[in-house]
This record gives sequence, C-alpha cells and structure tokens, in this order.
Amino acid sequence: MADVTGAFEQCMASSPHGGGALDALQCGINLGNDFLWTWLVYMLLGVGVLFTLGTGFVQLRLLGRSVREMLGSRSDGDDAHGHGITPFQAFVTGLASRVGTGNIAGVAIAISTGGPGAVFWMWMTALLGMSSAFADSSLAQLFKVRDHGNRQFRGGPAYYITHGLRQRWLGTVFALSMILCFGFVFNAIQSNTIIEAVKSAAGCASGSGACEQDWQVYRHALGAVLIIITAPIIFGGIRRVSRISEALVPIMATAYLLMALYVIAMNLDRVPQMFALIFDNAFDFRSAAGGLAGSAAAKAMQLGIKRGLFSNEAGMGSAPNAAAAADVKHPVSQGMIQMLGVFVDTIVVCSCTAFIVLLSDMPADGTLTGIQLTQSALESQVGGFGQYFLAVVLFMFAFSSVIGNYAYAESNVQYLHSHRLTLAIFRMAVLAFVYFGAVAKVGLVWDMGDLSMGIMSFINLVAIVLLCPLVFMLLKDYSAQLRAGSKEPVFRLAAHPQLKGRVPQADIW
Repeated sequence: MADVTGAFEQCMASSPHGGGALDALQCGINLGNDFLWTWLVYMLLGVGVLFTLGTGFVQLRLLGRSVREMLGSRSDGDDAHGHGITPFQAFVTGLASRVGTGNIAGVAIAISTGGPGAVFWMWMTALLGMSSAFADSSLAQLFKVRDHGNRQFRGGPAYYITHGLRQRWLGTVFALSMILCFGFVFNAIQSNTIIEAVKSAAGCASGSGACEQDWQVYRHALGAVLIIITAPIIFGGIRRVSRISEALVPIMATAYLLMALYVIAMNLDRVPQMFALIFDNAFDFRSAAGGLAGSAAAKAMQLGIKRGLFSNEAGMGSAPNAAAAADVKHPVSQGMIQMLGVFVDTIVVCSCTAFIVLLSDMPADGTLTGIQLTQSALESQVGGFGQYFLAVVLFMFAFSSVIGNYAYAESNVQYLHSHRLTLAIFRMAVLAFVYFGAVAKVGLVWDMGDLSMGIMSFINLVAIVLLCPLVFMLLKDYSAQLRAGSKEPVFRLAAHPQLKGRVPQADIW
C-alpha cells in the first residue's frame, strides 16, 4: 500500500498542471494500468499457448482453409436466410478496428525503443494470438442471438459469458467496459489522429506561431466534417458499417502493402541484412544493463509483445463482436476467418511498417519515434510524396477504426438494452466523442482507454479459458466432418446434448 501511495504522490508531484483533479484522475488511472497490464501481457501469451497446443496448432493446420472460406464468402449475397452479414464482411469489419494507427506508429515505437528484434517478437505474438482469436470468435458464433427485428445476428463475449458461464453480472461489466473503450474513448483517439495527420500534411506539425492558432479553428471545422461523414454510416447500423468496411479496408491495406513492396524492391540487396538484424537482435542475450533483464533481447521481447497485442487485439474480446454478426453454417468457419485477421494485421501490415523503417537508415538515437519515424523513413525512400501518402493512409486507417469500433460497441449496447431510443442516444454520444477527439488533447482519454481495454481483456481471457472444452468440441466436430468428406461442415446442435439449455437460441443451429 505504501508503494502505491508513494507512486501516486510522485506522479502528482511531476504533474505539469499543479496536481489538479484531472491530474489526480490520470495518475490513478496510470497506476491501475501499470498493475493490470503487467499481468495481462503474460496472460495473453499463456492463453495463446493453451489454445495453440489444445487445438493442435489450428493457426497452421487450417490457415489455407481460412483463406479459401474468407475469399469464397465474398461472392455471397447479403446472407442466405434474410439476416446477418457475410463472413467476408465480418472479417473486414473486424480488420477495420484492428488495422489502425498502431500499425504505423506503434511498430515504429517498438523498433526505436526495443530495437529491430521487437519485430520478431511481434510475429511470434501474432502466431500465438491467432489461436486465441479462433477460440473467442468461435464461441461468439455459438452463443449468438438474433435481434428483435430478426434482421441480423449479434453476440460476443458478453453473450457467451452470460449464457456459456451463466454469469450475467460479469457479462454486464464486460459490455460496459467495451462501450466505454471502443464506443467512446478509442473513437476520440482515432479522430484526434486524423486531425494530426491532416495537420502534418499541411506543414503545421511543428505546432508553433500563427499556424497553430489557425489550426485551433480548423480542428472544429474538421471535427464537424468527421461527424457529417460518420453519422450516415453508424446510423445505418451494422449492415452499413460492414458494407463500408468491405469497400474501404481492402483499398487501404493494398495501398500500404504496395508502398512497402516498392521500398523493398528499391532496397532488395539489403533485405537479407535486414532479416539478419531482426533475428540477431531478437536473441541477443548479452548483458546490457543488469543481466538478462537488461539484455537487448529482453527489451525487444517486451516491446514486441506489447505492441503486437495492442495492434492485433488477439484475446481481448473485441473482434468476436463482429464475428458473431456473420451468417455461417458452423461456428469454426468464422473462428478461422477471424484468426486470419490477426495474421493480416501483424504479419502483413505491421511488417510493412517495420520494413519501411529498417530499410531507410533512420537514426537510432531516439530523436524520431512513432509516426514521425515512419514518416521520415518513407520520405527518405519516395521523397515528399511520402508525407502526403502517409497522411491519406492514416486517415483511412483511423476512419475505418472509428466505424469498426462502433460496430463492436453497438452489439454491447443492444446486450444491455435493445431499444431504438437507447441506440439513437448511443450513436449521438459516439459522434460527440468523435468531435471531442478532433478538438481536444486526448492524453487522459488514451489512458482511460488502456484501463477499460485491460478490464475487458482480463474478463475475456478468464471466460475463454473456462469455456475451452467447448472450443475443442467445436473444432473436433468441424474436423470430423472434413475427414468424412464434407466440403462445407454444418453444425447441428442436436448432436451435442451437453449444450442443451446453454445456447440461447437453439433454432439458429
């Protein structure tokens, strides 16, 4: 207790605003984050190992099939039964929230702070996290429900905690933390990032003089523009969100991938050296400052794991909210497709940023970090065009995250109280936070986001571990049908009497 009090007093003493009420709130939140995330990193990795071994390395065995199912579902109609969205639309809606500014700024921070070896540990985290993503998205499918209008499916951790574990109170806590984090806080952060990207492209990144004064006015105007273009999408509900994501996400991901391929092609002779640097630094256990804990590898491992987890959200319980909305014949089908989202987010998109930075000979003295490092690296390769290209990509990444985050939060609002008026009030509140993020500094809000995300992650990890027998049962059923020659396995609830009374709407299966 004395340590906590001392840390709080030290935080207040170093506060730039004299230790007011907001400073006290932020210090308290940061203490909570420090405690919670110290344990969560190991929990996320441990759960990833559990499901990797328990499923027989499902992320490797069924990766090819997940790609085929994802691409095959793209040609489907809106759905086969008059409700739900296609598996591909659920995939890109989940990817819209996963792929964001963390893929550009977060990776650069990991490299500048933890060294090139952080990239290797991001890859390892993603490979383990794919199994956790498979588990929670399969559970979200199994316990999904239809809304009252019978037009679409909804579900997620709140639903499988309530019906699978029979703990309504815990599902409510999860839903509230998800709404706060993804519905409000993260959307404020994303809109703030959009404004900063536009500001940088306009040549006002220094933030001084008349330029900064003008931007105080521009922020309000751009905030209004963001509301105007966001409102029609979120008031259209999950169907419209999924359609916009279906169009936007492939474009932005492809554009960024092509830019990374261009940088690689221009530096092809240095690619072997780059990979050697990544692997050497990842396993450099020579003492740096205090034995193993101070080695370059230990630092790279810590930063790589944290940034990887923040980026791909594997095991945090966010993507299952989109996964549950899909209309599929077997829960495992969407579980596979959502684990593919982790692969695309980290192995593909995060690697693009890593390769751009590592092939550009940026200074490693810490003078540049985050988005500034990525921006400078890209400019060194393609000239001034890189600055504008990155501003456009950041806008698309951040905007897609706004609508993806909304899709997650909407399902949890309906879980708490499914009423048109409640949903309309929630949507207006989301727009208010989008505007707030555009016009304000969001340091405190970001810390709040970390805490709420940590709470929901902890709850979800405990839930999927307790429900792991059901995950293994679903995979066994799917695999048995494949071995029997079925080209498209179908889950039949009647064949699994242990689920009687636990699945909320048995007629779905």
